[in-house]
Formats: sequence, C-alpha cells, structure tokens
Amino acid sequence: MNPNAASRPLRIALVAGEASGDLLGAGLIAELRSRHPHAAFAGIGGPQMRDAGMETWFDADALAVMGLAEVLRHLPRLLRLRRGLRERLLAWQPDVFVGIDAPDFNLGLERALKARGIRTVHYVSPSVWAWRETRAAKIGRSADLVLCLFPMEPPIYAAHGVDARFVGHPLADEMPLLPERGAARAQLQVDSARPMLALLPGSRTGEVERLAPDFLAAAARVVAEIPGIQVVAPMAGPQARAAFDRVLAAHPDAAVLRPALRVVDGHARTVMAASDAILLASGTATLEALLAKRPMVVGYKVAPLTHALVKGLGMLKVDHYSLPNVLAGEALVPELMQRDCTPGKLADATLAALRDPSVAARLEPRFTALHETLRQDASARAADAVIGLLAAPGQRPSGDAESPHG
Repeated sequence: MNPNAASRPLRIALVAGEASGDLLGAGLIAELRSRHPHAAFAGIGGPQMRDAGMETWFDADALAVMGLAEVLRHLPRLLRLRRGLRERLLAWQPDVFVGIDAPDFNLGLERALKARGIRTVHYVSPSVWAWRETRAAKIGRSADLVLCLFPMEPPIYAAHGVDARFVGHPLADEMPLLPERGAARAQLQVDSARPMLALLPGSRTGEVERLAPDFLAAAARVVAEIPGIQVVAPMAGPQARAAFDRVLAAHPDAAVLRPALRVVDGHARTVMAASDAILLASGTATLEALLAKRPMVVGYKVAPLTHALVKGLGMLKVDHYSLPNVLAGEALVPELMQRDCTPGKLADATLAALRDPSVAARLEPRFTALHETLRQDASARAADAVIGLLAAPGQRPSGDAESPHG
C-alpha cells in the first residue's frame, strides 16, 4: 500500500474486456462514486465505463479476442499489453484493482499486483461449479476477494479458504420480473395471433457455424408441423449474422424456412419475451431466457476432439450444463448436448414445448423464484464488498463523504 494513500482520494483500477464486462464495470463505478465522489478510476474499459467517469488507458476492444487461433496470433501483443499495464498500475498505486471477467488476462495481472501489496478483486467467477474445483484455490492466489454472480459459487471457494461473495446478477436487476409479452410482440411487429419460435444458435461465429445447420433443420420441421408459426432469429453481431446467412443460403430446408423466418440484428431479449418457446445454444442466453420466463430447449456441441479430451480427462464435473438447470439443481429444461444435439431431437423437444401449455405454466413460477434469488442489486452489493475490503485492517477508504448502501 502506498504510504501517501491516506492523503489523496481513493484510486480504483479496473480492467474489462467485453461488452458484458463494460456494463458490469460501469455499474460498479457508479455505485463506488456514490460512496466516494472524489475517487479516481482508471484502467481498461469500454464506452460505458468511460461514460461512468473512468480514464481508459486502453480500450476494452484490445482484449476482445475469441478462438484459439486468434488468441495465439494476438498472444505477443496481449502479453506486451499486460506487462505495460502492470508497470503503469504499479506506478499509479491504486488502492484496489478490480479485474472484471476476462480471467486469462486478469488473473495473472491480479496475482502480480497482489504480490506487490495491492488489494485485488475478481468480479465474475469462472465456472468453478462446472470444472475442477481446484481452480478456486488458484483464483484465490490471485484475488483477495471474488465477486460471484451465482449463489452456488461462494461455498466452493469457501472450501478452499477463498473469500467469495454472492452479489447477484445484473441481468436479473435489469430484466422485469413480469415480462411484457404483448409489448415485445408489438415492438417486433409480429402477428400476436400466431405462435412464435425464437431461434438463437450462438453468439460467436464458430458456434453459429457448428449449431445453425441442426437448429435450422429442427426449425424447418416445426414450421412444417405448426401452420402459421413465426420464427425469429436475433443475431448477436455482424459476424454472427454473416455466418448464419451463409449457413441458411446453403441449407437444404431454406425454401421451407424462408417464408416463416425473420432474421433481426440484436433485440434478443425482446425476441425471447415475445416468443412461445426458444431454441437456443447453451450459454448466457439461457439465463436471459429464464429471466424472460419462456420455455426453452438448449442445444450445444463442441468439436469431437475437444469433447473427447474434456470427458477423458474428467475435467467436467456437472450433471447439468444450462444455467436454468444448474441454478435449479434439476432438469427444468431439455438439454441436448453433443450426440443428442440432432435435428430430430431438437425438433421433438421444441414441438413439445410449443404444443403443451402446461410446460410454460410449470416453468414460470420456478423461473420467477430463480429470478428473485438473482435479483440482489448487484452493482451496489459489489461496491459494498469492495469498500469492505478496503476497510479491512491495514487498509483505508478515502476521506470522501460516504453514502453507504442500505
């Protein structure tokens, strides 16, 4: 800790590498600033963190690298960036460093800063509940405090002597407990009298290329069996849309699908809220589908070699894959993974969800209860935890007037 820290405003460094991290960082900065109006914020972030008042030494886009080949190509640059950032942070001497997600970049940086006496926080736990739990101990060697989005995570860390706090999930704070389905349909300008299927075959190019062929084949069967159904596919970004358009153009069922299919850019939450059922890839989108209170069918598969390695080495430690089932601790929604992720099985499960009103009636109260569990005012709780870390023995919050969160 800098011996001159007590005579200056609080300094908080943050690093976020994706749009989701930028959103988390902006919420955290706003809450920290409400408690410490004169605090200084600096590091790596995107437009929302800049708007919240952070000085961005580098843009979050510098860390936005996806896929093994791309990571390897950018690795020298990323390592140079991390070294330069570490030296700049050590010169600036923040009172606390908050690494937001991006574990491959942030955990090594946190470990180096912690070794030099700077308090460190990792915001968004890697999926320790899914992979080997010994990762929790390794994360604890980097972070003094881990801020968790899900309630099942802190007990795993506690077993390894790591301080971890459940703060709730910002998506649960943002999305309404009672989705306005009629308003969503009006916004999308879809026919409110006809059934609707939401189709989300992933957000990354590789996912779309791997999953869209089977998802589209399943959707074609749904279109053939439910007259008048509308299929709306929201795309996560230009690259995902380009990949989807390529798959659709070459798909044998394109002629069946095109009259019913509408592809939109963004608006995934609105599309989910408007739908009668959702066919989607495993990932964060399943949490959004839960918060939208809609029946869903979850499909996913990885490259066969990757799957064989993961299974053969015993790396995966879960009975359930999708977040709704993980959070519930039981199979609330169908999961069709790897060899089960076929057009026939995807179509069967989707048709069952669309044809049986009791599916939605059964899921809605369970999803609402999970939504309430996750709705904790995450940014405020995260800010309280960071300030609590600084108030621990040997630390000090700045002398700014405080407005503690009740």
